[in-house]
Amino acid sequence: MIDFTPLFRTAVGFDHLASMLEEASRNEQTGYPPYNIELTGEDHYRITMAVAGFSESDLELEVKENLLRVAGKKGPEKGERRFLHQGIANRSFERRFQLADHVRVDGAHIKDGLLHIDLIREIPEAMKPRRIEIRASGPTRAIEGKAEAA
Repeated sequence: MIDFTPLFRTAVGFDHLASMLEEASRNEQTGYPPYNIELTGEDHYRITMAVAGFSESDLELEVKENLLRVAGKKGPEKGERRFLHQGIANRSFERRFQLADHVRVDGAHIKDGLLHIDLIREIPEAMKPRRIEIRASGPTRAIEGKAEAA
């Protein structure tokens, strides 16, 4: 466990970041289901999760306060099955992804047993960098009939 006490003593306004790191270290998740996070373009991301055996109705996506929760719930099997080998995980799961500020879910779809969740970062205009024009120095004034810079 990591101690974030020194961070609290020297940083102001970063308490949510420390809380997020503490939460991540506490909730060590299993490797099921496997997933990828990729950058698909400038400010565009995709989370891809292997959800073979799950249908759209078995999956639930929820975003609340910058936390994306993906859950898969499998109901009980209908009928009795006897496996000689069962290597395909067929269990319920829940995964959580912390989203940065201004990142929103743009859509989700399933194709070939993979759940694709598209994300986009939209920075408000007021927060985007803007170019500041540099103007020439102030007006000139005349001294003894000659112009001189102020």
